[in-house]
Amino acid sequence: MYPELFRIGSFPVHTYGVLLALAFVAALLVASRLAARDGLPRERVFDLGLWMLLGGLLGSKLLLMLAEPSYGASIWNLLSIDFLRSGGVWYGGFLGGLAAGLFLVRRYRLPFWKTTDAFAPGVAVGQSVGRLGCFAAGCCWGESCELPWAVAFPEEAARATGVPAGVPLHPTQLYESAAALLIFLFLLWLHRRKRFDGQVITAYAVLYGVTRFAIEFFRDDPRGDIAGLTTLTGLSTSQLLSLAVAVGGLAFLLIRLRRAPDAREARGDDARASDTAGA
Repeated sequence: MYPELFRIGSFPVHTYGVLLALAFVAALLVASRLAARDGLPRERVFDLGLWMLLGGLLGSKLLLMLAEPSYGASIWNLLSIDFLRSGGVWYGGFLGGLAAGLFLVRRYRLPFWKTTDAFAPGVAVGQSVGRLGCFAAGCCWGESCELPWAVAFPEEAARATGVPAGVPLHPTQLYESAAALLIFLFLLWLHRRKRFDGQVITAYAVLYGVTRFAIEFFRDDPRGDIAGLTTLTGLSTSQLLSLAVAVGGLAFLLIRLRRAPDAREARGDDARASDTAGA
């Protein structure tokens, strides 16, 4: 819980910003390595990653404006330090990055599902690192609790983010960081054993959707109410998006798994074809 690492003169270097940058670097390195393993051009993957980052930043801010209408009430609010420093809404960043990726994958003539499969583990490891930044800053905090692992944030964090100071809270940032790390490890394992292109990214969608839906029950930071849906359903905006992402990903997985040949059978067919050609 160190919101500020150090200062260069009067300029503060925030832990959140440093960890966010490290999260992006980690995600891009993982994606480029998996892409190269799949025969995709590494330089194109780096370009794609940079543009997806910009799309993600824009999308996160746009969804923040929808969830918190006070930001969009005035152009000056959009230029405020509070708005610019905010990380925005994660799902907005995901959708913004996805939109940029959809456009550029076609322009670069990259295979869509193979490319997204290479990026999925990188997104997960980036989330794991990025949520540590949230923990250091004191944002995205949880409800009060008396559990042995509860955390209390100092006054400095309270002034910066509004988190209740000195109150034991669920460390929801660490919950998500740990869950994202486990998802990352599983997706790495799955990437080597997938039965069809698109299996890794949709597995990520299902796993993260379910995880985020569950963690949201322990969150207590203000997250807005888009179009009154939270009031109507009792679920947060992120929970509603998580449901849509998880259900859509699960439906896609089930359909494709029924159609995809078993990986062992495919390897056996390839071996028999090779033997026939050699004969």
